[in-house]
Amino acid sequence: MSTFENLNLSKLLQNAIAELGFDTPTPIQEEAFPVILSGKDIVGIAQTGTGKTLAYMLPILQDLKFSKQINPRVLVLVPTRELVLQVVEMAESFARYTSIRVLGVYGGVNISTQKQKVAQGTDILVATPGRLYDLALSGSLQLKGVNKLVIDEVDVMLDLGFRFQLANIFELLPARRQNIMFSATMTDEVAALIDDDFVTPAKISIALSGTPLDNIEQQCYDVPNFYTKVNLLSHLVFNRNEFRKVLVFVSNKNSADRLFTAFQEKHSSETGIIHSNKTQNYRFKAIKDFDEGKNRILIATDIIARGLDLDKVTHVINFDTPSFPENYIHRIGRTGRAEQQGKSILFYTEKEEEAKDRIEALMSYQIPLLDFPGEVEISSQKTPEERAITGDTKNPFRNEKKIVLAPGFHEKKAKNMKTNQGGSYKKDLALKYKKPKTKGDKTFKGRDKKR
Repeated sequence: MSTFENLNLSKLLQNAIAELGFDTPTPIQEEAFPVILSGKDIVGIAQTGTGKTLAYMLPILQDLKFSKQINPRVLVLVPTRELVLQVVEMAESFARYTSIRVLGVYGGVNISTQKQKVAQGTDILVATPGRLYDLALSGSLQLKGVNKLVIDEVDVMLDLGFRFQLANIFELLPARRQNIMFSATMTDEVAALIDDDFVTPAKISIALSGTPLDNIEQQCYDVPNFYTKVNLLSHLVFNRNEFRKVLVFVSNKNSADRLFTAFQEKHSSETGIIHSNKTQNYRFKAIKDFDEGKNRILIATDIIARGLDLDKVTHVINFDTPSFPENYIHRIGRTGRAEQQGKSILFYTEKEEEAKDRIEALMSYQIPLLDFPGEVEISSQKTPEERAITGDTKNPFRNEKKIVLAPGFHEKKAKNMKTNQGGSYKKDLALKYKKPKTKGDKTFKGRDKKR
């Protein structure tokens, strides 16, 4: 069996990895290491949770020598701020016994502070595309020294609309560089990016996206509506011994807020929430509290479905069935990481059944259906969206009888019954007060007097 010792790592890296408790490289780590070390362009396709970050960071750290250069030599682009912090933390833990400097930059915080940090110098720069481009345009950051470009979670980055920004960043980078790209899916957009910007890259595919991980037990419930889902979720997580760390995914920010509000009565002290409308500090704190066990339940949108390595999540609950089947794979990949056992539960309504079928078709696997618990209340309450689907948009509390007001106790006075007559009304005023209407009228009136 292969070990990290077989990779001939430097003593400094070996010590750091041993302290972190890593013994055996994952398949993507083992196959990517020699290719990246050779300097060849590489495209790695591997499912979430298979150790992609270490797969590219380890050979980069092995190859990176000490330098006093201010500008970065390695650029790592990731789609979200949370992923920037995670990659920086991991890189620093791997390089703890070396002199390699790592810096992360992202939007949502003061750019002036980041300009100062960039000016102090770094070897590896981890960034979101938008903030990186802002720093480069301001002149605070020079990218001419970059010899390795890593694009992590590239399919997410393209889904979020970063293709134009990536093209602008490529123009600022040296033409001769090593391109390293990792993704969980091979979409048409990813293929186009490879054709346009990579030079005959080596392709490593460990697991096709859509193949369910063997160490994740999947189950599903047929649920009639949103508030019945709330009741079912509350019933399940009441078992604190089994549901020790629960990540709940919803489809959008409104659903997340609605669920969080509904949960306040029973689980307010152990529930957090995260979505893109929350401030950056709030998002960081929500993830930290969940990761450290201060909160047992975290309600989230797909903003954290990709890339983030959350420690020992026992259950992923898909409160809403995702429209894109690939997102289901990424969501459940938050549990069962590093060969640990995990569980995934999917809630779906009649409207979401088609999306569930697409997920099962992608995986070539039918998710086992569980009987709905008899002790869980079936709610008749509907969300505005559910009322719109059924055509029941009428306010039930509205009085159906139209109120007819009685006539006033007096009629309007004649002067109050006048209406605006537009131009003719103004002409009448002009005639009454002998005022000329236009400059032309004045001239004509003057000629009459001379005559």
